[in-house]
Amino acid sequence: MASPLPIDNAPIRVAALYRFATFDDPAVLREPLLAACREGGVRGTLLLAKEGINGTIAGAPAAIDAVLDHVRSLPVCADIEVKFSGAVTMPFHRMKVRLKQEIVTMGQGDLDPATNAGVYVDPADWNALIADPDTIVIDTRNDYEVAVGKFEGAIDPKTPSFRDFPEWFRAERERLLGEGKQPKVAMYCTGGIRCEKSTAFLKAEGVEEVYHLNGGILKYLETVPEELSMWRGECFVFDQRVTVGHGLALGSYGLCFACRRPVSAQDMQSEHYEEGVSCPACWDERTDEQRAAYRERQRQEELAMAEGRAHVGAVLPSQLVKDDEPEPENHS
Repeated sequence: MASPLPIDNAPIRVAALYRFATFDDPAVLREPLLAACREGGVRGTLLLAKEGINGTIAGAPAAIDAVLDHVRSLPVCADIEVKFSGAVTMPFHRMKVRLKQEIVTMGQGDLDPATNAGVYVDPADWNALIADPDTIVIDTRNDYEVAVGKFEGAIDPKTPSFRDFPEWFRAERERLLGEGKQPKVAMYCTGGIRCEKSTAFLKAEGVEEVYHLNGGILKYLETVPEELSMWRGECFVFDQRVTVGHGLALGSYGLCFACRRPVSAQDMQSEHYEEGVSCPACWDERTDEQRAAYRERQRQEELAMAEGRAHVGAVLPSQLVKDDEPEPENHS
């Protein structure tokens, strides 16, 4: 695994952020935020909803600082926590600021993680909590993320989307919690946002002792020494780094650009793997016509690279953000 790139010396700074807050009119916040990003050439995706802000952006360090100054001027965001990492090349193609119903979609109505989330547990105290036999540990991420790595002993719900978590928990509640005294429930996710919302959901369902990892897996991998770590594997992130390991070192996985899932070295040996076109996980999910389109896109990108020009990333009229487009889950 490669050594982590020192953040202070990296040409590109990557900032992952979120905050549950109350924005009365997020639409008013959108254009000034987008302008602040574009002014410094920052790229990535930021989501705005009445419940707050979520996203990951990348750019020159000074440009990221300027955007974060703008974000901190938003209501209840002055002390927003940001997770930084470094990159050699820009991991995003363009800048998007989107308006959403939720900054991370669970579809459970009026949950209020800002005031009713579970107990925050710092990375330094996480090992003791999850090693307690009276604690059950639940990974709140998607199935393909868990397949890349998870905490030792954690339960994998095998859910394809965060939207599926409530149904899974309600179906499994009796098996998980049993009768009599309830166990403690500890949950985690990549950067903290999904486990904050899932702990608020469990509390709304009447579960009493609910905990979550403050800062998520990323903060744990950044701060807990590998020799003391209970993390096994790598952590999937929703950008072109694909996965990271201890110390936020660049991981070993590639990315299937057809389905956006991680691809291992073994996957790349499969007859169903074709760069930019397909992988073993999505082969049966796509048609020959779709693969032909992906193959042409890959050809165009390779041609553009050979000619030293950008195939994607320019802000064209046809590429302007639409609020009703589906958004893949952020790596928070």
